[in-house]
Amino acid sequence: MQGRVAVVTGAAGGIGAAVVRVLAEQGAVVAAVDLMADRLEVMVKELGADGLTVHAFPADVSDPDEVRAVVREVEERLGPVDHLANAAGVLRPAGIGDITAADWGDTFAVNATGVFLMSQAVVEGMVARSSGSIVTIASNAAGTARTNMAAYAASKAAALTFTKCLGLEVGRHGVRCNVVSPGSTDTAMLRTLWAGADGAQDAIDGNLAAYKVGIPLQKIARPEDIADAVVFLLSDAAGHVTLENLTVDGGATLGV
Repeated sequence: MQGRVAVVTGAAGGIGAAVVRVLAEQGAVVAAVDLMADRLEVMVKELGADGLTVHAFPADVSDPDEVRAVVREVEERLGPVDHLANAAGVLRPAGIGDITAADWGDTFAVNATGVFLMSQAVVEGMVARSSGSIVTIASNAAGTARTNMAAYAASKAAALTFTKCLGLEVGRHGVRCNVVSPGSTDTAMLRTLWAGADGAQDAIDGNLAAYKVGIPLQKIARPEDIADAVVFLLSDAAGHVTLENLTVDGGATLGV
């Protein structure tokens, strides 16, 4: 990754922030993209205190104009984009009868349209250079039904399938496109789903009433666990891997 330009969306927290750190530690030139400009600046300063250089680029990945502008700015300041990690995501849990049209639209705008816009914006240059890799962070819910998560699961399924279709189209040009599908990961997003102090253990134990079998590895993932998988698929170590979906959920979906 030394010297390569890597763009990470959803970079200000959770899995995105972990991906930023791992890439920076491996010597990548990291462009951290997030709507939350204040949080992004704090993260960049914290990484700087650890001797890591990361560049902040505030932008809304669901806005076509902002996406085109931020990619152009990244390329002007840092150079051609070699890698893209689509980590931006939102979760608004609700039963299907309670999902509002606004929540449905906002969820798809970030989780699916954001992946489309960012990928489209960077892949043209990758194709021209016959080199590049894209990883989209989806969810194990993209392939396994979950109660109260229909909008999230559907949007992640859309992002997953889009990324595979993109990979099929650009593979002949040496561009690889893969997906990482996490399960329960210790982030602020996950904690919104916990009913109390025992939320982590409840996730590990499972809930048959909600059709969740639990986590065979008996632990919640750390954001770094997911980041390591993302960076592997971005890197030359996965140079002959494309159109794959790597599930990182401790066995929660039983390897299906």
